[in-house]
Amino acid sequence: MWKNVGYYNGEIGPLEEMKVPMGDRALYFGDGIYEAACVANRVPFALEDHLDRMYNSLRLLEIPFWMERDQVRAELQKVIEAAEEAPYHFLYWQVSRGVAPRGHAFPPAEVAPTLLAYVRPHRMKDLNQPYRLISLEDNRYKLCHIKTLNLIPSVLASQRAAERGCDEAVLHRGSRVTECAHSNISMLKDGVLRTAPTDELILPGIARKHLIALAKENGVPVVEEPFSMVELMNADEAIVTSSSALCMGVESIDGIPVGGRDRERFHLLQSACMEEFQRETKAR
Repeated sequence: MWKNVGYYNGEIGPLEEMKVPMGDRALYFGDGIYEAACVANRVPFALEDHLDRMYNSLRLLEIPFWMERDQVRAELQKVIEAAEEAPYHFLYWQVSRGVAPRGHAFPPAEVAPTLLAYVRPHRMKDLNQPYRLISLEDNRYKLCHIKTLNLIPSVLASQRAAERGCDEAVLHRGSRVTECAHSNISMLKDGVLRTAPTDELILPGIARKHLIALAKENGVPVVEEPFSMVELMNADEAIVTSSSALCMGVESIDGIPVGGRDRERFHLLQSACMEEFQRETKAR
């Protein structure tokens, strides 16, 4: 077993010693897709949802990935099982279009896609420590519903947030809120959970999907429609969701306090998310 485990096309070993061919199209073009999940008791949370999204992203990018779900699931579990014991692990995997000489057009049909993965110890976010956000204009392209490796705008947005001592950057196109640099954002207003529709401007987040389902189960109405920065700033609660942090409250945006006016309903949803995570990842 290793603390950090790496995997590339069937080869497995210490992450720090793994090698990737220089011809992998992920290196030149970011030509691929990725997924990430939190793991407890060696069980990845919501894996089937991640696989659904993975295969949809592959379809939209026209990557002819040959592995069936059962094989992908088995290969990922090999990586998880090779990791040293830890309370939680972070599982990451990506599929690129393959290894070929650099050229913008797709490589020949015989070039097989690559599968890369790693597992490392993970520390869950303190749910009692709310996020601080900054706001930035969303300058990404209009394929945000595909979980591609092309993340430079999100990298830059995350750096701006870090420079200001914040946890995330909430993005907007004009007045419309889209999502965060690497999370989804929703809000509670007048007892209703409001979240952006899953169009081409946001990623259909797995934690977001579960938050919506849990809200409905707990009698919280859900509206999936665009909302503005002004509405977000005046929300009763702002909520950030991601696979690595699940469900986090927001205390400020651009240094201005937000939320704090519907704590009971927010804590109901946050507790429901954590309970579902614990239930789905209990030891088998």
